[in-house]
Amino acid sequence: MTTLEPAIEWSPTVEASALLILTRGQVATALEGAELLEPLAQALISYSRGEASAPPRVAAQAPGGWLGAMPAFVPGVALGAKLITVFPANAAANVPSHQGMVALFDGETGMPLCVIDAGLLTAVRTAAVSALSVRELARPGPWVLAILGSGEQARAHLELVPSVGGVSELRLAARNPVRAQEVADRVPGCRVFASFESAVRGADVVLCCTDSPDPVLRRSWLGPGVHVVSVGMGSELDRETVRQGRLFVEWMGALSSPPPAGARELQGLDPGAATELGDVLTRSGRGRRSDEELTVFKSTGLGVEDVAVAQAVYQAARLRGLGVELAW
Repeated sequence: MTTLEPAIEWSPTVEASALLILTRGQVATALEGAELLEPLAQALISYSRGEASAPPRVAAQAPGGWLGAMPAFVPGVALGAKLITVFPANAAANVPSHQGMVALFDGETGMPLCVIDAGLLTAVRTAAVSALSVRELARPGPWVLAILGSGEQARAHLELVPSVGGVSELRLAARNPVRAQEVADRVPGCRVFASFESAVRGADVVLCCTDSPDPVLRRSWLGPGVHVVSVGMGSELDRETVRQGRLFVEWMGALSSPPPAGARELQGLDPGAATELGDVLTRSGRGRRSDEELTVFKSTGLGVEDVAVAQAVYQAARLRGLGVELAW
């Protein structure tokens, strides 16, 4: 009988690595939202320059939602992948709609380094990218800031976006007024409005953070020079807002790739109609052109954002002694 030898033998000169596991609570301890803006800006710049690698999100469909995979490599920063589930009906049971993990690897050897809870990481990185768009594209503050939604994304935006400029008034509106009030009570000066329309009219910056499959915003509610951000996976923006606004995205695939990689509202648009935020950050792409221009940032998420934030969390956790190490 022939004995099959393994194709690769274990070498005693190769030491096993330690895989760090970080829970949601440990991520919360290591994560500082305001400190993420520059790492995220550099990751988006690297992507827009063609240096980073981030293929479109792929997803496996399940009856109540989907599981998405988002691998990415940012040279000199991180190699990793996020696995994320999106189950919109979870909110009714007070269960997060977005759950998952980010796996980090050594960029030179491919060795696994860390597994990080992705729920809070996703919410904060999304809010940080929105904050970058507000910093770069909104008119100079102070702003009347309106946030639509009351879930984890809305809470993260409420905490982080005001840090990039002055806010004269902070507004919140949601389909669930009780939960909206609970969210507003955590932030001094935040006022709950009875409807999306009443919150939006007169606002300078509008942040759409809902899971609505239908538009929650109408062009007719928006005055001159408003900056609109939409992070929802559904069709939060009406057609007139998308068509009449100056459009900004993280990647051009937001227009050309079908959901869940691309944005539902942007399907069929000419890719030349949008500018990548990374190009605005490098000043190679033009941002706001006048105080009267309506600017729209549609965020779909991008793997380079997740791995850049995961790397920052990993480094902070190492410095603070957080997490559990497993032999790998």
